[in-house]
Amino acid sequence: MNSSFILLIIAVYFALLLLIAWITGRKSSGNDAFFIGNRQSPWYIVSIGMIGTSLSGVTFVSVPGMVRSIDMTYMQTVLGFFVGYILIAKVLLPLYYRLQLTSIYTYLRDRIGPRGYKTGASFFLVSKIVGAAARLYLVVLILQHYVFDAWNIPFAVTVVLSIALVWLYTFRSGIKTIIWTDTIQAICLVAMLLMIIWQVKEKLGMDVGQMAEAVVSNPHFHLFEFSDWHSTQHFVKQFFSGIFITIVMTGLDQDMMQKNLSCRSLHDAQKNMYTYGFAFTPVNFLFLTLGILLLIVAEREQIALPALSDDILPMFCTSGILGESILIFFTVGIIAAAFSSADSALTALTTSFCVDILNVQQEEEKRAKRIRLRVHFLISVLFALIILVIKEVNNRSVIDAIYMIASYTYGPLLGLFVFGLFTKRLANDRFVPYLCIASPVICFLISYLSERFLGYAFGYEMLMLNGAITFAGLWVSSVWVKQFKNA
Repeated sequence: MNSSFILLIIAVYFALLLLIAWITGRKSSGNDAFFIGNRQSPWYIVSIGMIGTSLSGVTFVSVPGMVRSIDMTYMQTVLGFFVGYILIAKVLLPLYYRLQLTSIYTYLRDRIGPRGYKTGASFFLVSKIVGAAARLYLVVLILQHYVFDAWNIPFAVTVVLSIALVWLYTFRSGIKTIIWTDTIQAICLVAMLLMIIWQVKEKLGMDVGQMAEAVVSNPHFHLFEFSDWHSTQHFVKQFFSGIFITIVMTGLDQDMMQKNLSCRSLHDAQKNMYTYGFAFTPVNFLFLTLGILLLIVAEREQIALPALSDDILPMFCTSGILGESILIFFTVGIIAAAFSSADSALTALTTSFCVDILNVQQEEEKRAKRIRLRVHFLISVLFALIILVIKEVNNRSVIDAIYMIASYTYGPLLGLFVFGLFTKRLANDRFVPYLCIASPVICFLISYLSERFLGYAFGYEMLMLNGAITFAGLWVSSVWVKQFKNA
């Protein structure tokens, strides 16, 4: 299948997204529509779209490849995700709706103080732009290799074109458009996943029952690890890491919460979170199942697998092993997964920077809109620059890198919100920025020393340690505040 046909698929796909953007943005393109969708989003549409946002291009490519190294133990983390979604619906969403927040970090201003507020928002901005750029980098790299290299188009041009397309359908109405485009992309993603699994089943010459039996009887169908406590895949580590990853990367993440805050009511937002959380589990199970099936094909056909796990699915889908049509499914799936994540991240970053850093809500509407448009454009440019940097330094599994980054940069956010929600103490706001910077540094040193001298390698549980150190620092600072008041 030639690159011209793939490019045609991409063109048709983005034409559909641009049409949706035009329909949703023609009557309302103000800041209220961009930031919170005028609080009129149907909860079931938001729920479907959030699946696409969470299942980025990283998930689409990396999760099937995980099976080779860690079997299906990633499901332990996914089960933790589900518990995390319930906690978000019960604890965080009522708070956000009661305060009628546009940016969730505004809560920190009232509870911790202005420096804590700016620090929390800044940590989100850094975390999200690096993570989102890494996710988008993956799909741009694949498009470059399988499409644009054939025409000798430079990687930088592919990056700029990809970012420009996302900017085109998000700059007018932001979240009001994204809830609909992400829904289309989520449906495409899951449909393409099912089509790829079906193609693999046909390649193996099995019916559905035989395929299920082959997966369950495979040595890689190893879901739970209870025996080796030193393993980063131990159930306790993975399950509780999944809970806290969800809390910080969904509940404390403006990107994910912005969609929830666009729902008509708290009840609708909670229904959205329950539905989305329930659907997220079987979809991830299907990705891992696909990984096992690909390994079965490789073993049966004596196919040499690439060294990097992220390359396993792309290799099968682009080499013709599974037939020519599978390249169409793969192309649509990877684009849907990657861009549904990138568009909402770009919107959330614009919202947070405008509201939390520039305080545009205090400006007159026309001036605020002009500021928002400029910020949206500048963040798009920054996206492109970061992707180019990532291409130069990337040397490990992308999904693991993103979660490890989150362990360090989202940890202080976890500590700030837990301190605010579950204590009545007043932290010393002047010290908050220093505490939030010191915590990841201390965690890095602990991780290095632990692995070198104790043989214990921290995994995603680093997130919990990071949050705990930040919480402890805030508690100590609150003791000083109390002593000062009593003096």
